[in-house]
Formats: sequence, C-alpha cells, structure tokens
Amino acid sequence: MYTELKNRIERAWEDANLLHEPEILDTIEQVVALLDKGELRVAEPKEDGTWQVNEWVKKAVILYFPTHEMTTTHAGDLEFYDKLPLKRGYKELGVRVVPHAVARYGAYLAKGVIMMPSYVNIGAYVDSGTMVDTWATVGSCAQIGKGVHLSGGVGIGGVLEPVQAAPVIVEDNCFLGSRCIVVEGAHIGREAVLGANTVITASTKIIDVTGPEPVEYKGYVPPRSVVIPGSYTRKYPAGEYQVTCALIIGQRKESTDKKTSLNDALREFGVSV
Repeated sequence: MYTELKNRIERAWEDANLLHEPEILDTIEQVVALLDKGELRVAEPKEDGTWQVNEWVKKAVILYFPTHEMTTTHAGDLEFYDKLPLKRGYKELGVRVVPHAVARYGAYLAKGVIMMPSYVNIGAYVDSGTMVDTWATVGSCAQIGKGVHLSGGVGIGGVLEPVQAAPVIVEDNCFLGSRCIVVEGAHIGREAVLGANTVITASTKIIDVTGPEPVEYKGYVPPRSVVIPGSYTRKYPAGEYQVTCALIIGQRKESTDKKTSLNDALREFGVSV
C-alpha cells in the first residue's frame, strides 16, 4: 500500500543529496502525517502474535529533523523553540489533555486516551482508553495498547536508532505502577501488572519464581504476569553484590474481567502501585 513512499524514503536514506528534492521532502511530510493520524505505525502486531518493525518509517522520522528549521511556537504564554510543532485538535480526536500535557506532532493518540500532565513523543502510538498519568513519558516510536494505565512518573523509553531495533511495546490492558521504567525495546505482554519502581530493560533478568525452579526471561514480560522489583547475588572481583532484577510472582486470572483481575492481583500479591 505504501510501496512508493517506502522506496523514496529508502533512496533518501542512502543518498542525503536527495533531501533537497521536493518529491522527497513531500514524502517525508506524508509519512509523518500518516503517523500522526495512526494510519501508519513504526511497529504493528501480526496475526501470529509477533510484531513487525517498519524500519523505513523510523527512517522517515529521523529524516524529518534535518529537513526542518528550528522555529518558535507559542501555546498561550508558553514559548517553544523546536523543529516539530505540537499536536493539535484534541477535541476532534476525542482525547482528553490536561494542562500541561504535551504531545508532539507525529504521535498518534486514539479516541478515549487521557493525558494528565505528561509527554508523548513523535512516532509513538497510544491506543484507545489508555491513561498516561502525571509526569509519565512515552518515548519516540513506543507502542502502547488499549486500556493501558501508565501510572505517575512511568518512563517508556524511545527507540529511533538503530533503525532495525524494536521499539518498546506495552500490549493491551497492562498496568504499570508508579515510577516503572521500560526501555531498550522491552516488550510487556497483554494484561501484565508491573509493581511500582519495576525496571525492565533489554538486559534485565526477569525471573519467574512461581514454580519449583526459576524461569528466566530478558526483555520480555509474558502476558498476565504480576511483576515486582527484585535482586539477585552476583560475584565481582571485589566481592558479592546485589543486582537489580524483576520477579514474576503470579498471574492475573483469565476467569475474571480486567478490572476485577487487576484488583485481585494488587490485593493477593501485595503489589505496590
């Protein structure tokens, strides 16, 4: 569907001299406009449950910056100086935005999204019914599903380069407690619950301790997992020290609805949010 747009972006990526051609400049504008409307995504789910990263779309986002000049914009008394305008038209989009929430042009916010004072960067996709709570940040190209709650101070990392790297993915109906950090293309499976201050990176050990033997993951939290911060002992030349990890301590029940299941998880496992 977007073959011609993709071909032009790939040509410009290989030859920076083309960034002066009107056709290329228009193509970059088209791609970012499609991102802003949610008609194109940096990454998208496939039928088999895996995710496809559209590298050429990330390239278009990167190429947007050298093809634009810094300009001054205003929002009331507030002044900004940047290459990107702010996202606009929230009423028409059906998105609630509380002062001083900010989303950049090129970020998609679906109907029913609520932004408390927070920040969403270019290329991000935030699906319907999701709450981006106070001082939470959604980094460039991050993919946030439906009905997700990003609690106060949650940090969702952005991934633009390398272009082949997968962005952070948080699937539908997840709950991320206060001050959680999810970065480096980590993937949070649907309906997972992350307790306050849980950190998930590409190299974080995520250890399922619910069975007789530990099961270890990296960069991926399985669906419906209830996760809390933990630590494990690691030997160094200077001695043994505790290293941060994440512990899967249980599962949300499929037999109950999403809200009841979340309440059960918080109550039964004593998860701080």
